[in-house]
Amino acid sequence: MVLQRTRLSGLAVAAGFLVAVHLVSGLTFVPLTASRKIVLLGCAAPLIGLLLDFAFKPTRAGIAVIAVVSGLASIWVFWSVLVQKELIEALLLGGAASVFVAAVTAIGLSLAREPVCAGTAGLTLGLGTGISAMFGASLLYALYGIGLGAGAGAYLLVQMVTGRKIFAGATLMLPAALVSGLLGAGAMVLAELPWYALPALALVPVATLVPLPEKMPVWQQAFLRSGSAMIVAGIAFALTWHFAGYATS
Repeated sequence: MVLQRTRLSGLAVAAGFLVAVHLVSGLTFVPLTASRKIVLLGCAAPLIGLLLDFAFKPTRAGIAVIAVVSGLASIWVFWSVLVQKELIEALLLGGAASVFVAAVTAIGLSLAREPVCAGTAGLTLGLGTGISAMFGASLLYALYGIGLGAGAGAYLLVQMVTGRKIFAGATLMLPAALVSGLLGAGAMVLAELPWYALPALALVPVATLVPLPEKMPVWQQAFLRSGSAMIVAGIAFALTWHFAGYATS
């Protein structure tokens, strides 16, 4: 709310994530485990987002480049885990993680200029990834995802209360998409989130684009877009729950 006139309100997403990290595990980077690499990228993402919003304003080609780099970053994040697995399994896990992270990042950045869609995408991506990770036996990533979603929810709530749209930009959507993607990929690589739940999570931000009248009040748009996205997220919940049930039976 304080930053809404400065085009920096999107920092709420990174703030929510980092507060969750601080409360759950502490902000420390030694030793640099996969989870701490995610936190490190979560710290870097809003700074890169600021540059994109105020200096470069990426085109579609630029978004594609950022998405590819994000996908490659996921390999770096999980490298220490992947090298301990059989070659075929490592290639499949690493490939699925990188494609998923790249896709979520690209879709997320494409919503950066749509304040309500961006806010609902950040909220539902964070919550959707967090709840899926919880069902996939990763409480740490669940709490991280919920913290991320809470930050986006705060940004969205200000719009709903005031009835005015607030600039989102890459400052909001890059950390929301990148960190959500890494948490989902991490729950797959390190826990029990099935790979086939990832496409459903990737489509969560797409579901916020449900056609609505432009003159509809912001709070109604937010509810309808969030509801549509959470229905899609529910598919990921169901797939993970079903997989976890078989894994423990």
